[in-house]
Amino acid sequence: MDRTERFYRIELLLRSRGCASFDALRDDLGVSPATLKRDLQYLRDRLAAPIVYDRFDNGYRFEAAAAKGRQELPGLWFSETEIHALLTMHQLLAGLDDSGVLSRHLQPMLERLQGMLGAHESEARELMRRVKLIPTARRRVPSRHFELLGSALVQRRRVWLRYFKRSDRSTSEREVSPQRLVNYRNTWYLDAWCHASEGLRRFALDAVQEARALDAKARHVAVKELEAELDTGYGIYGGRGAKVKWATLRFTADAAQWVSHEEWHAAQKSRWLDDGRYELQVPYADPTELAMDILRHGDRVEVVGDRTLAASIAERLRAAAALYARPTFHRGDAAT
Repeated sequence: MDRTERFYRIELLLRSRGCASFDALRDDLGVSPATLKRDLQYLRDRLAAPIVYDRFDNGYRFEAAAAKGRQELPGLWFSETEIHALLTMHQLLAGLDDSGVLSRHLQPMLERLQGMLGAHESEARELMRRVKLIPTARRRVPSRHFELLGSALVQRRRVWLRYFKRSDRSTSEREVSPQRLVNYRNTWYLDAWCHASEGLRRFALDAVQEARALDAKARHVAVKELEAELDTGYGIYGGRGAKVKWATLRFTADAAQWVSHEEWHAAQKSRWLDDGRYELQVPYADPTELAMDILRHGDRVEVVGDRTLAASIAERLRAAAALYARPTFHRGDAAT
């Protein structure tokens, strides 16, 4: 029986018996007196368990207030392996959260988990440094907006937004019903029902200039409807009601070593070709993001079947090549 199981057993014994003597606990657990003393001290000092010694009954019990409310020991259900996993997840959340909002709210839980491991503060810091997340092209979100929108989402309240639209550099004010928060490629987005356009829209949180919670109840949209409307296409542009097409991409054998292990879309289809190449099919409604992902593979991928998409990729490649056709020398460059 490991330590976590002993904690669980002690809780059950005190709940069922009301009061249990030291000898009764030791006999049931099958441990030495020193081990039981350490367990009881750890439960009280490190986990804040409301265990007291009753001199009249010569045994241990939960305080009356705790017993009446049947408060379980904090973290009782976690093994040491599960605690390490939770600490790892905390580190990942902290890396995704520019504003520190999630880290701040989860800090009490983090401290309790570290206490359950019995680690000193220096050991805990060392453990957290063993997990590293390296974000790229991260767009920062003001913490006040993240907290307000997250709270409105949970409380099912509408929100007023002043939003900057990058495509045409315009600013608009609108009332929305938050439906879902999405973190995609290190950037936070809000999926919401826009009451001005009467449809589902996706808003980049870093483009929200101002936000204010409203008293009005948010409109409910089923998760299946959200997924059908916004997740059917490729990337963050999703479907948005547009007709979804399928792109067929053929990667060279070299590129296939990496691409074959990647998920470009949840509904993607793939197969290996006889010559070692890898064929990937993905659905898309807006080609913007798909084109960027295709272009990053350069001459190691070919678009087949979709003439419009292929022509667009070819034009982008020609334009990029033209930038290097006539090298421009700046002061300090070495001429060849």
